Amino acid sequence: MLQLNPKTFNPEILYIFDYSNVGPTTGQNHAHDFLEMSIIIDGSVEYLIDEKAFLLEKETILLFNPGIHHYEHYEAGMESTQIHIGFRNFSLTDFPRDHFPFKTSILKLTKFKKEFFEVCQEILVEKAKGEEGYDLMLKTLVMKLIIYILRDAESNHLEINALKLSYEEQEKQTIVSNIIHYLEKHHTEDVSLSSLSQTLYISPTYISRVFKEETGESPINYLIKLRLTRAKELLENQEDITVKEAANLVGYNDAYYFSKLFKKYYGKPSSVFIRNKH
Repeated sequence: MLQLNPKTFNPEILYIFDYSNVGPTTGQNHAHDFLEMSIIIDGSVEYLIDEKAFLLEKETILLFNPGIHHYEHYEAGMESTQIHIGFRNFSLTDFPRDHFPFKTSILKLTKFKKEFFEVCQEILVEKAKGEEGYDLMLKTLVMKLIIYILRDAESNHLEINALKLSYEEQEKQTIVSNIIHYLEKHHTEDVSLSSLSQTLYISPTYISRVFKEETGESPINYLIKLRLTRAKELLENQEDITVKEAANLVGYNDAYYFSKLFKKYYGKPSSVFIRNKH
């Protein structure tokens, strides 16, 4: 059975968008360095996945692991409505990070099909309304989609033997999951590589190496991104909060330094995201 660690199940949502397409048209062949979930809500479309063609109908789910090349093709008269969701920082117990261990990218649900597509409709409604806190609501709904996929998964759909991690790899993933959990809980505090080392009883060098191998970035860079994400949520959703207050709440005492980091990461000054009461 596929299992999530409830302490560290906190995927980073990169995008959620829906669109309708009408043929004739052909997309560009591409792959991602993150996970993508594409959901066919209605209609039909031909997907080419690693140079193999598949004609897919509504209520089909596509799970593209990093590196899987794919694109869409529509003949004249074909049309579809889809939701595309990009995300990362996702791991299943005993399996590689940012990877769904299925034999194919194409998935048809059985037991939880109704519940899954009801959540898809919630996503469409939430996006259309764009009400306060909608980004957090969308993240919650995506997490529900992932859980329904895992609940529905049959053992004959999985590549367990081929992809299961070795004991050493499982240990590394556990260490990284514990680091992420610690950063999630203590990101407002004065966290450093040295304090992580003392807390986890692991050398700073090993922490840095293992974390970079598993996530592609250092623990401190992950902490910075986490703080900035939390700050953006505060600025967007809390009325009349100042930049200095938001900075303090996520662990930065220097508002100027925080503002420089924020603009570098988001490409816009933090003041742009302030939600005013009037």
